Amino acid sequence: MADKKKDTATKKASKKDATPKATLPPSGFRVAVREILRSKSALTALIIIILILLLTFGGSLFLNRAQITEMNIVDAYYGWGQGGHLLGTDDGGRDILKLLIMGGRNSIMIGISVTVITEIVGLVVGLVSGYYGGVVDVIIMRIVDFIQILPQMPIIIVLTTVIPNYNAVTLVFLIAMFGWTTTARYYRSFILSQRDRDYVLASKTSGSSNFQIMFREVLPNITSMIIIDVVLTIAGNIGIETSLSYLGYGLPTTTPSLGTLIGFADDPVNVINRPWLWLPATILLLVISLSINYVGRALQRAGDARQREN
Repeated sequence: MADKKKDTATKKASKKDATPKATLPPSGFRVAVREILRSKSALTALIIIILILLLTFGGSLFLNRAQITEMNIVDAYYGWGQGGHLLGTDDGGRDILKLLIMGGRNSIMIGISVTVITEIVGLVVGLVSGYYGGVVDVIIMRIVDFIQILPQMPIIIVLTTVIPNYNAVTLVFLIAMFGWTTTARYYRSFILSQRDRDYVLASKTSGSSNFQIMFREVLPNITSMIIIDVVLTIAGNIGIETSLSYLGYGLPTTTPSLGTLIGFADDPVNVINRPWLWLPATILLLVISLSINYVGRALQRAGDARQREN
């Protein structure tokens, strides 16, 4: 009898072990890493972005800003590698490589700063609009529509000319003043698809407040979308700053920027005879934009895969 009981217990234990165990889907971070490692182009782009950040932010730590912008007419228009200047000098004798490092850092910093502001404002507005819906959604979206139909670039150009003590911080807020609307509409579309899900209805039934549901329940479910939007928005904001600086309405002339360096291409003589003035900044901007785009595509695939696995 004892042997039979042991055999029965052994069989039950083996059946329990054979029963497949439920596994949780991988985290959003693991899915993103997996997608980037799968794509050689995305992985290469990520490495390039890291190297650019090390060059611009790390290299700027060893540079003196006052010396970089200091004029030295004697060294004006040195070509590639002449006079100890690897990328030559501009019309004021300033080293192009140093201007490129500082300009790249400034443009990237502005792109990141604008993105932080627009993401925070747009996320909150999109959450409120999509979650409550109805009259609240209609009012908020009409405000968003009104701001989006305004001519962004002309308004920023006018404001840069009339605002006293104009600086980089002012430029960040001017760009963010319009940029949050696109972000708000983007997040609103995802919140509308989440507001009637079972977990939201269950939270309402359990007595959770709307604030808790929005930021504790709904927000974690769109984190992959947030990451994707942040990455792609940074590239767009860098482009906006560069365009404004190229036109002469971005950063002050005393502050290096990719746009001010590319602005040397306005002169046909520089385009043909002095390519070192504008070509390095143009290549750097192109590389940054393409690299962020490839990484953003990989993150988008990761977000889609995460949604399917959930």
